[in-house]
Amino acid sequence: MTTESANNTDALQPLVHLKDRNIALLFSNYLHSLGIQSQLKSSQDEGHVIYCPEDKLAQAKVEFDVFIANPYADKYQKAAWDIGETVSLNTDDYTLVKSFKESFLAHAGIVTLVTFTLCWIVFIGSELGWSRDIFNALQFYPQLSMDAFLAEPLRLIGPAFFHFSLLHIVFNTMWWWQLGGSIEQSLGKTTLINLLLISAIVSNLGQYLVSGANFGGLSGVVYALVGFVWWFGYLAPERGLSLAKPIVAFLLFWLVLGFVDLLPVNVANTAHLLGLLSGCFLALFTVKVIGVKTK
Repeated sequence: MTTESANNTDALQPLVHLKDRNIALLFSNYLHSLGIQSQLKSSQDEGHVIYCPEDKLAQAKVEFDVFIANPYADKYQKAAWDIGETVSLNTDDYTLVKSFKESFLAHAGIVTLVTFTLCWIVFIGSELGWSRDIFNALQFYPQLSMDAFLAEPLRLIGPAFFHFSLLHIVFNTMWWWQLGGSIEQSLGKTTLINLLLISAIVSNLGQYLVSGANFGGLSGVVYALVGFVWWFGYLAPERGLSLAKPIVAFLLFWLVLGFVDLLPVNVANTAHLLGLLSGCFLALFTVKVIGVKTK
């Protein structure tokens, strides 16, 4: 059973430090409901520290990331009820916001965060009434030529930062945060910058040649991250950078649906495919040529 104690934590490892006792106790109770031994140690100096066995730390960290995003979910209160202890949370408690912010920032490096933020600034500006002006500024070249490239080189990657709907940007930026953050943490910012630039250029150019200049979104880059993590995990599994097979299968299935025109929205299929292929190639290049020395 979950206990709150200052003793008997020698055999356990610290999982997370929290300022709010109720939040810490609620999560500690939930770990117990999953069969993970946990202890809550409280002190004036350290606040509230949750301990758990070392072999369960990885699982517990994953559960905490899910918990802190929505600690009000019924399953957490149910876990407290099941062991006979109720926990009341104050909806105005800023500890929740702070914990979520820290968890969000901890997963992402500077390149991940800057790209994420830039996409949202562009989207918000578009929603505030500057959509046409912003799109015209970021649009791929209406007529591609060497003169046009030399005059405005940023148009090669510009469309990647423009999104047409809330669902579009949420899907793309959350995948960017998840996969881009993992790549930046494991292999460094240079690898992620190269992935962003190369995949954006390749996917944008390919989509332009197929359908013209009226497209936008980070989807081609996201598929490049998918391809990169997928192949990198296969070629260098010891680095711990991988993507679950069901997720890969889902995204590949989504790609196929786009090509057979079964999706309810217009999709830049060529950008997705070329992004995926460029990511796979860059993973192969990183492992076989560079030798995974990037950092």
